[in-house]
Amino acid sequence: MTQKPFENKIVLVTGSGRGIGRGIALHFAHQGADVIVNFFRNRKPAEDTAAEIEKLGRRALVVKANVGDVEAIKELFQQVEETFGGLDIFISNAASGFNRPVMEQKVKGWDWTMDINARAYLFAAQEAVRLMEPRGAGQIVAITSPGGDRVMPEYVVVGASKAALNALTRYMAVELAEKNIRVNAVSPGVVATDVIQHFDILSEEGVLDKIAAATPTGRLVTPQDVAGVVAFLCSPAAEMICGQVITVDGGLTLPLKTLNL
Repeated sequence: MTQKPFENKIVLVTGSGRGIGRGIALHFAHQGADVIVNFFRNRKPAEDTAAEIEKLGRRALVVKANVGDVEAIKELFQQVEETFGGLDIFISNAASGFNRPVMEQKVKGWDWTMDINARAYLFAAQEAVRLMEPRGAGQIVAITSPGGDRVMPEYVVVGASKAALNALTRYMAVELAEKNIRVNAVSPGVVATDVIQHFDILSEEGVLDKIAAATPTGRLVTPQDVAGVVAFLCSPAAEMICGQVITVDGGLTLPLKTLNL
């Protein structure tokens, strides 16, 4: 029997009960990995994801942790170490934020968003490296957003957090390369998950159809599209990709035109 690409690898995906995170977790399980499924608020979707992983004959561990809390991050990785003895791949996917215009943003919203989207990435990566070093190698991939480089409606705080995440990816990639740990990021376009409901403009009737029509490849990005690129970045074929932000949007952000939404 041919060995699967990630056979017996240990993969942690934060925020993996639903949406893109779930797609990534299941993709790695299909490719032979054991997966830690992390959630904060909704246990049922996380347990459902874990059940799907176990149906594939792989091990799954469900861990509740608010990655915006540094102590919770440490506890998360402690459970990973106790259960699996180490870690091969860390996918920083969990995200949150307050979508409001610049003049309506509050300090609480800024702190909450930056803690979960950017600070968590740095301090979770520290914990991941501690578990990867004894294994001689590792891969870290962050899920970012086009809003880290471009202006999106009511996205100022999330965009700032994603810009910080992009910068962290570059710095960590350089410093961790000598440890044989590769760090990159993936920036998906519009993905039709339940996150859409938090964006007023995207939740309007017909808007997603317009975006699909404006996308050169003719459709929206799926969680599976994102998962495939994430897995590629964690494979030997991507050994020389270091500190890059890979855009997966079907070409949506390339044309110099404004969508009439």
